[in-house]
Amino acid sequence: MLKNDLLLRTANGEATERPPVWLMRQAGRILPQYRAIREKLSGFKELVETPELACEVTIQPVDELDVDAAIIFSDILVIPEAMGLPYEMIKGKGPLFPKTIETLEDIDQLISGEKAAQDLEYVYAALRLTKQELNNRVPLIGFAGAPFTILCYMIEGSGSKTFSKAKKLIYQHPVWAHRLLDKITETTIVYLKNKVAAGADLIQLFDSWAGVLSYDMFQHFALPYLRKIATALTEVPVTLFAKGAWHSIKSIAESDCNVVGLDWTMIPTDVRKTLGAKQVVQGNLDPCYLYAPAAELKKATLQMIQDFGGSHITNLGHGVYPDTPLDNVKVFVNTVKEFSYQVV
Repeated sequence: MLKNDLLLRTANGEATERPPVWLMRQAGRILPQYRAIREKLSGFKELVETPELACEVTIQPVDELDVDAAIIFSDILVIPEAMGLPYEMIKGKGPLFPKTIETLEDIDQLISGEKAAQDLEYVYAALRLTKQELNNRVPLIGFAGAPFTILCYMIEGSGSKTFSKAKKLIYQHPVWAHRLLDKITETTIVYLKNKVAAGADLIQLFDSWAGVLSYDMFQHFALPYLRKIATALTEVPVTLFAKGAWHSIKSIAESDCNVVGLDWTMIPTDVRKTLGAKQVVQGNLDPCYLYAPAAELKKATLQMIQDFGGSHITNLGHGVYPDTPLDNVKVFVNTVKEFSYQVV
């Protein structure tokens, strides 16, 4: 039995005494103990691929911040690597794929499904170890990148402001795009089921680049694959977070998901008008608000909680930025933990 099951009770639609709180990218450079570990390593991938280290940094924010959940330290790009596209993490620049998808033959040659997912044992080992070391303190979140976001990296080979190469594939070769998305989806489903078997209590899908798509393109090339994955994961609650897809939150909520993640461009009161009071949502404070004076940050956090009015997992609208003052992260977390719903 979990000692703190607030996140799971909220995700399952139960009334709770207060909203749970955690932060996307909470295990990272905001913590000095994380930076101390990174300084001793050859690079980011060594941390991701070493279960003992991934476990340690996953638990650090639980110890330091007293958040209501841990999220396994990993990377969304382990999926394309397992499928046959290895990546490098370039300091100061981000991910780089030496080889990218350019032809239909490239897509057909990719490994997928169980065969690809079995190559990620180091992730499952990290989950099992973390679950053991947490000793039922808080839930453990597993995650993956959504198929469209993974497609973007496999086509572009790196980050991009426009992801125009990926969108070019969709417009010029939609059949190719769907074939690639199918393979990513098949692999992701097996991968996430393995994560659940290894101890994940909740799954979150990150569609980080959904915002580059129009409404129609999102409906055709992103949403069906989000839905397919959510439907396949019946054992634990599922959060779908499609950053920038403001136009489709109702469609996302109508999927077989428990929680709809929201970025900071969404207005809580408008979200409630669209989704209703009972739909569980997550977010959505602007990460840059954590640079503000503590008093202003606390006021904004409380206003957000009150505007959502329950059925709310408090978080940022995206990942916490590396140079965010740790003291302000604590202000954010503590403000939530001190809040109490008047009626439960």
